[in-house]
Amino acid sequence: MKKGLLKIALVLLGFIAVNSASAQISDTVANACAKHLGNQFISDGQQYRALLMNADETAEFHTTLYGGTIYRIAACSGLSDGNLVFSVYDSEHNLLFTNSEFKNAPYWDFKINSTLDCTIEARLDGAQAGSGRAVVLIGFKQAK
Repeated sequence: MKKGLLKIALVLLGFIAVNSASAQISDTVANACAKHLGNQFISDGQQYRALLMNADETAEFHTTLYGGTIYRIAACSGLSDGNLVFSVYDSEHNLLFTNSEFKNAPYWDFKINSTLDCTIEARLDGAQAGSGRAVVLIGFKQAK
């Protein structure tokens, strides 16, 4: 009986250790991505995260952007820039922006004139990364 309890305890401790390490990696990527928001933009308070196992997987995040606001979307995977492709679509899936047309730039600034529900899709650039944690951050500031 004691051996069974010991095995269960070891499995639980292993699970906790793996989850803790995974969270630390994800936090490291989020911190690296946050540098792209800089002092000009205020975070919306969300960290959109996904684990992408290969370039064939796509993470999908939904958000509402409000009119009269300037936004910055920053997207990262890993500690170097340029290995995450992100695209922004309106509610009818019309492409508004993709960083693939700009050498996978790690962020995009834009102004919204009227409130918009949108979808942000993120995927790994297959030429640069095999798997990784995708982090998307949204910052905003009032338009002048």
